[in-house]
Amino acid sequence: MTMKKIVVAGGGTLGSQIAYQTAFSGFDVTLYDINDGAISAAKSRMATWDQAYAHEVHATPEQIQATNARLTYETDLGVAVTDADLVIEAIPEVVDIKNKFYSQLAKVAPTKTIFATNTSTLLPSQFAAITQRPEKFLALHFANHIWANNTAEIMGHPTTDPVVYDTVVDFAHAIGMITIELHKEQSGYVLNSLLIPWVDAALILWVKGIADVETIDKTWMLAGGSPIGPFGILDEVGLRTAYNIMLAASQQPGKEDLVTVVQKLKVDMLDQNKLGQESGQGFYHYPDPAFRQPEFLTNSVTSV
Repeated sequence: MTMKKIVVAGGGTLGSQIAYQTAFSGFDVTLYDINDGAISAAKSRMATWDQAYAHEVHATPEQIQATNARLTYETDLGVAVTDADLVIEAIPEVVDIKNKFYSQLAKVAPTKTIFATNTSTLLPSQFAAITQRPEKFLALHFANHIWANNTAEIMGHPTTDPVVYDTVVDFAHAIGMITIELHKEQSGYVLNSLLIPWVDAALILWVKGIADVETIDKTWMLAGGSPIGPFGILDEVGLRTAYNIMLAASQQPGKEDLVTVVQKLKVDMLDQNKLGQESGQGFYHYPDPAFRQPEFLTNSVTSV
């Protein structure tokens, strides 16, 4: 199957990046979101990606202009998916919201359309039946800063058609991704199976008052040789996404420590509109966070 028209559902931080990278790679892309306000916010993010691609990818003005010419925006789902070959869902990490979306999508999408979820931690088998085309449904997960962290994790479920799986692998290659192909379902794929326990540990240290945010990040960056710590990563991912993932995890047996983390994230961060990079403030202030400053790692590391 040749992919021509791609629809990305959800114009948040990662959804807008997926749409931009796909259009930059030569595909016609429709970005769908629920209302005009969401579309306006997505367009503002696209302007940010214009700058990022110019500075980091060295895209020419002509390439950026052509990318934007291949992007269209739509608030009517039926109109958005007309003649779509692939729909990539990048909406909030909430089961009820995804169920409602796939129920609506199944009614309006062409028979040929492949559905892919960008879910960070949920399993495609949780939604396969409601898509009404389980054989054409799988997970396709991207990392934030898609143009630099160009991985695509591809994960089917037991009844995903192997031809569909291979078609999505080919598509991921076509938009410049290095594919990470999973042999069976795993919550969190490879990346988040490694990342989430690390981030959870940092948040628990913070909530318990063991050390402050900068101390925790400095410790990891100094000892691990990493350019960024867990709280810098959380700001990149977006604190709404992190909150939704941890809210679901906190309801599982053995995850009682996360209940307090979820509460503190909501009160101290989300309720104060500290959403991470997208709002200009999260655990750090943007666009010039403290951990990017030359002196960050030379100051003493102290525990609270």
